[in-house]
Amino acid sequence: MKNLHIYLFRHGESTYNRDRKFTGFHDPSLTKKGIKQAKTIAKKLKNKRFQVAIHTRLKRSIQTLNIVLKNHQECKVLKKDDRMIERNYGLLNGTKHQAFKDKYGEEEFNKIHRSYYVPPPGGESFADVEKRVKPFIRDLIKYMKKNKVGVAISAHGNSIRLFRKLMEKASIKETCKWAIPYDKVFHYTIKV
Repeated sequence: MKNLHIYLFRHGESTYNRDRKFTGFHDPSLTKKGIKQAKTIAKKLKNKRFQVAIHTRLKRSIQTLNIVLKNHQECKVLKKDDRMIERNYGLLNGTKHQAFKDKYGEEEFNKIHRSYYVPPPGGESFADVEKRVKPFIRDLIKYMKKNKVGVAISAHGNSIRLFRKLMEKASIKETCKWAIPYDKVFHYTIKV
């Protein structure tokens, strides 16, 4: 029996994160703090080994992964998979959190921001994100077992939230409460 490893991490802080905006599918770059956070992830993964790295189409995912990969000559395969992209905030993409709160109130903000089933206008709920993360995990594990490879994934807060829910068999209530830090690596072991 062999263990294969998944190293999952969030991109560093982006300019939208810093400015407290709904980021979603918008494509801001990392801040200086975000670059420092990516270097923290790189340090945590320095002595780990993986042969495949996955990112989304968004700059913040790619920039973070590029910093991590400086220590990983063994990683020969890069894949883009937007099933792990950030939750789409629809009409709210690019809107400041405070502007939304001022207009609709704190309760409505919490409903949009942390409710499992309530999507923002024109966007995705956590339940919607789970519908794309679930087949991603299924395909990922199949790929890892077939190719006997370890994987690093540079993803986004809300796709990580649903990845964790599925891998850790967490409740909806627990999942909605999680904060996903910029400098933490979530580690999962797959047995072959």
